[in-house]
Amino acid sequence: MKTIYTALVLVSLASAQQQPAPFDTRMLTKGVYWVNGGGGNSGFIIGHKGVIVIDAKTTADGGKQLLDEIKKITPLPVTAVILTHSDGDHVNGLAAFPDGLTIIAHENNKKEQEAALKAGGRGAPPANRLPNKLIVKEKESFKVDGIPFQFYNWGPAHTSGDLIVYMPVQRIVFTGDIVATQRLDPIIHLEKNGSTEGWIKTMKAIIALNGKMYVPGHGDIQDKGAIQSRLDLVQAKHDKIKAMIAEGKSLPEIKAAVGDPAPTATPGRGPAFGNLTDIMYAESKK
Repeated sequence: MKTIYTALVLVSLASAQQQPAPFDTRMLTKGVYWVNGGGGNSGFIIGHKGVIVIDAKTTADGGKQLLDEIKKITPLPVTAVILTHSDGDHVNGLAAFPDGLTIIAHENNKKEQEAALKAGGRGAPPANRLPNKLIVKEKESFKVDGIPFQFYNWGPAHTSGDLIVYMPVQRIVFTGDIVATQRLDPIIHLEKNGSTEGWIKTMKAIIALNGKMYVPGHGDIQDKGAIQSRLDLVQAKHDKIKAMIAEGKSLPEIKAAVGDPAPTATPGRGPAFGNLTDIMYAESKK
């Protein structure tokens, strides 16, 4: 397992330094599309009268390119957007989207965006594109433009406002950054009240859905077997770290035991996300 983790982290660091990939639109099933490139993955679904977008890319330019990709497939207007979480690479492209949209997100997503707006600075979300239809329960089911959706939040995981988007008819799951295939260790935003225990709980619940295709926040389409394998590896590492923390081991001792490489900064982007060890050790000190 040590070798697997080291290799995946090195791949992650190498890919992070590459230029953003060009947009690549693929049909998952009739009327449902996946758009890779330009930051986080996006999806769009052709509804009865309009188009439903899942996640909106990183910048206004990226958002415009996403809209252009949609126009290649259908003349219908975008009428609704679903946000899987509040990170800028999934939200900030909304700056290029039209007025009057229904923007669906978890209630904590909106709170996190409001906090980012208050803090200001580079990467703040567009103030006039905040969520306006909020998910407040663990599970909510309703149709958007005639298309059945199920929305889930099993508690803080990647952030406190994650939204798992499940299309029960097509059996497609949009995971947001609960799954990001450029690395194996989960990405946890402690500053947004994310949780490693919550990530494991969420992964188990995702696997329990009757899904056959999983669209991650970053990376290629996954099947249930790949999601289960990812969880099994992270669970094993999590349990080992937890036991060593309970024994009073230091952070360097634990990182050496599980094979974590030294942290590496990404040029122009600051330090990379911490490994599972860093996150769990920080959680234990709260």
